[in-house]
Amino acid sequence: MSLGTILHDMWDIFVTYYIGQNLLVTGVGYTLALSAIAVFFGAILGSLLAIGKMSRFRILRFIITAFVEIMRGTPALLQLYIAYFIVPMVFTFAEMTPFACVAVGLSLNSAAYVSEIIRSGIEAVDKGQTEAARALGLTAKTTMLKIVLPQAIRNILPALGNEFVTIIKETSLASTFFVGELMTTYAVIKGITFNIIPTLMDIGIIYFIMTFTLSKLMGIAEKKMKAGA
Repeated sequence: MSLGTILHDMWDIFVTYYIGQNLLVTGVGYTLALSAIAVFFGAILGSLLAIGKMSRFRILRFIITAFVEIMRGTPALLQLYIAYFIVPMVFTFAEMTPFACVAVGLSLNSAAYVSEIIRSGIEAVDKGQTEAARALGLTAKTTMLKIVLPQAIRNILPALGNEFVTIIKETSLASTFFVGELMTTYAVIKGITFNIIPTLMDIGIIYFIMTFTLSKLMGIAEKKMKAGA
């Protein structure tokens, strides 16, 4: 297969299936939805885990550390399989679709990484500022909210942007459960056309456009935060 043939087939498949049959909107929509859910809930849970890991309670720190290390030390696909089978057993009161199970698995995975991002960002702030704020009579809560967090966010933002990019790519694992994201659309088109390489190239370009755009947007946000510092 020549390069010209591949390029021609890439364009033909893109126009026929991604545009003509609206699979582009569907695939990108599910991919971004999974990513947004995972990062949103991952950020919330990750923040709680980070705070818990910095607490004075040794047992709590041990439990959180064990969770984080397990999530970071095992393959994401394995975690999605476990979530796919375990989540419906836990949430028996609701109908947990494959999409919901995958979203839970990705959220837990993201939370483990986000917790370390937030913890390291907070610890990177000069401890002398915390001590000075407490010496001036500020409470620990006020010190964290008014002094530490505003500075920590500037350290955290680039890493959180990278986590979002990583999650977008990890949603490709959801195709194992056929939830409708981009790699699922690849499987559908491949089954129709039997044209593997051009279809994969189309998918790769779409993923690159999404991640590249997000990286640039996060870069702009980071520059604005530094300018306003």
